[in-house]
Amino acid sequence: MSAVRGSTRKTPMSRVDHAWLRMERPTNLMMITGVMMFETPVNIVKLKKVLNERFLAYPRFRQKVVETSTGTFWQNDADFDLDYHVRLSALPGKADKAALERFVSQMASTPLDKSKPLWQFHLVEKYDGGSALITRIHHCYADGIALVQVMLSMTDSEARPSKREPLSKTWLKEDGKAVKARMGMIDRYMKLGESLLGKGIDFYRDPTLANVVAKEGGEIARELAVALSLSDDPDTVLRGKLGVSKRVAWAPPLPLEDVKAISRVFDATVNDVLMASMAGALRSYMVERGERIDGVTIRATVPVNLRPLEHAKKLGNHFGLVFLDLPIGEIHPVLRLVKVVESMKQLKQSRQAVVVYGLLAALGMAPPVLQNLAFEIFSRKATTVATNVPGPQMPLYLAGEKIKEQMFWVPQTGSIGMGVSILSYNGNVHFGLIADAKLIPDPDAVIQRFIPEFEKLLYIALMGDWGDASGA
Repeated sequence: MSAVRGSTRKTPMSRVDHAWLRMERPTNLMMITGVMMFETPVNIVKLKKVLNERFLAYPRFRQKVVETSTGTFWQNDADFDLDYHVRLSALPGKADKAALERFVSQMASTPLDKSKPLWQFHLVEKYDGGSALITRIHHCYADGIALVQVMLSMTDSEARPSKREPLSKTWLKEDGKAVKARMGMIDRYMKLGESLLGKGIDFYRDPTLANVVAKEGGEIARELAVALSLSDDPDTVLRGKLGVSKRVAWAPPLPLEDVKAISRVFDATVNDVLMASMAGALRSYMVERGERIDGVTIRATVPVNLRPLEHAKKLGNHFGLVFLDLPIGEIHPVLRLVKVVESMKQLKQSRQAVVVYGLLAALGMAPPVLQNLAFEIFSRKATTVATNVPGPQMPLYLAGEKIKEQMFWVPQTGSIGMGVSILSYNGNVHFGLIADAKLIPDPDAVIQRFIPEFEKLLYIALMGDWGDASGA
């Protein structure tokens, strides 16, 4: 395919996008990795046609990152060639799920070429009677929530549609009002973040942050004080020195209605149920590895979307982070769920997400030494990253072929070596794990424990006499 020539005009990179660009380390590549599995083979010529018409309709994906003495910019790649970015691959041996997991793991561990636009597609032929498509896109282009929407915007609701419906009309939820409310105070949070960074990192050395609260005052400073004064996560087999290889695994899809049944019984969200099941799977895995975890709680950093999903086409990073407690030391599955629900309710009432967004924006322009120290401070407060993206509850088609299953993984930052991903699609919930190979060389051993933990909650929900229990 011929190269596409473009303007050499540079566009400044946003502060938050720049922060994610500078977070990249050999041990944690700032790359969002996804996989789609198809019922029938995907034709690569048709795939490239779709990418050219729909993916490259976002001009940013024709641009590469250029770092200069005066700043970091987006610039059109004068030598852009779609053939470089779309690769044809094949799995060795049986070409089964284990082989696909190994290939996705290899791709998640391989850096993108910084001299070109930072994304690639790998079409795997002859997988399970169809094909698989692995996507790799650098986090500086957009957050995981936006990129999942971008990927899905390339799809159709029919194999041979007569005309395309706008994505928002096809399946996106009306979530704009809630997001707008969360966005209202971001300018103030960004200014506070800049003020704190201007004072240096001394605020961290005062665990109470009394001085900061006294000087800045108000709810914003108190929220930041809470986030920064969290203790470091406990030392477990899930934390340690990172290597450069990642391992990924995903569970068989769960019926969304089963998850909702549990959530209704316990007045929880779908995400609460799944995170409690994950806590149980991690508990079982850690016990088998000899870890003593009674009463232990670890944290997950959870991205919170700060823009309407239908605005994903604007790309960029527009999310904050909250720290969710995962009670892996609790042996009873219902009590684990209750504790997750309570932790999430407290977070929903706080402004922690937009506070952290403001700090990220300030960090994007901070000196590298200060930035690295701040990132490390935050990463020590959590053991995993956990992302939940609601997808369409209908079958979708890409290049005319039906998507059977799909999964994605967001990168981890600093010293965090594990990531949990949840994606709902077509009546099912898809659950995946990515981990540093030195910490968790066998992520399937964790994944295999996930469904049994979920089924414990489902059994209790279906068999319990909740009419009497509600009045207790």
